[in-house]
Amino acid sequence: MQTEVISGESRDRAIVRASVLGIVANVLLSAFKAAVGLATNSIAIALDAVNNLSDAAASIITVVGTKLARRRPDRKHPFGYGRIEYLSALVISLLVLYAGVASFTESVKKIVEPETPDYGASALVIVAAAVLAKIALGVHVKRVGKRVDSDALVNSGEDARLDAVISASTLAAAVLFMTTGLSLEAWLGALISLVIVKSGVGMVRDTVSRLLGEGAGVDLAREVKATVASFEGVAGAYDLVLNDYGPGAFLGSIHVEVPGDWSAARIDELTREIVETVRERHRVILAGVSVYAIDAGDVEAVRMRDKVRELALGHEHVRGVHGFHADVAAKKARFDLVVSFDAPDRDRVRDEVLAEVREAFPGYEFDDVVVDADFNEL
Repeated sequence: MQTEVISGESRDRAIVRASVLGIVANVLLSAFKAAVGLATNSIAIALDAVNNLSDAAASIITVVGTKLARRRPDRKHPFGYGRIEYLSALVISLLVLYAGVASFTESVKKIVEPETPDYGASALVIVAAAVLAKIALGVHVKRVGKRVDSDALVNSGEDARLDAVISASTLAAAVLFMTTGLSLEAWLGALISLVIVKSGVGMVRDTVSRLLGEGAGVDLAREVKATVASFEGVAGAYDLVLNDYGPGAFLGSIHVEVPGDWSAARIDELTREIVETVRERHRVILAGVSVYAIDAGDVEAVRMRDKVRELALGHEHVRGVHGFHADVAAKKARFDLVVSFDAPDRDRVRDEVLAEVREAFPGYEFDDVVVDADFNEL
């Protein structure tokens, strides 16, 4: 499912509103839980209160990161500051990870030197209310995060969901102690801490992956290619490269196949229309639209192209052939071979295809066969 396209200001307002709601809710919950934890001598509830404070800090980081990411491009950062949002998400992930490690350390201390909790009905009511509040907050924040493509909000929402699980587990431990006298709080705290650590590691991994540079996503790549290929005269759209400069900020390039007898003026008009249409429909800026000339009027060249494509696609890891050009008089031909990243040896695939093509067209030179890749592999 593709993220909803929302204008910059509307997106910022949505993120700030959700974050402010998270700050207020988490500060109030932390105050209530701290009071209950101290009153009942409950390590699990006290740790839960600390975790709520870290959630409030995460929401503050989200607001600051969103504001900084909207800074205008300048000489030093000509493509803007959008990636600051990914750094914000990384900081939040590290906070979650730290909270999990700290909670685990405190829980182990309580296992070694146990203390008996003293629960009351009012304390349990507050914890139960906290569970419902965190579930509602987590669902709302995560939904907004997905809608506006904010990793920081998504991480905050997921953290809130974990908090609800923590609070519910704490409530279950309290009920168990009150009914059986069996205290499992410290052990429960350790188990919950490991769950938090696991979640934090996952958040860090996912955020670092985006910072390193992921593909733009199957849906967006497919839609951009379809839009470009829909223009009259374009026989195909290939080699789409999209660089992520923050949520909803993509800069890229693409190759198109057009008839070889087109004039430079006609190609210029086409590429301008492509750039403008893609920007309006998909919020993607195509910095370059390169051209492959196809030999539509040469019967022998067309026959060769179709045969080469047939032979190439007979190989498991070949995804396509484009940029084909044949000089029948000079008996020279070239093309780009799209080989999947799944292939164990992509150069070997090219050599195998090239051997079959040379056998099918003896006397032709195929010295310029390039192994290409679909950077948004479907």
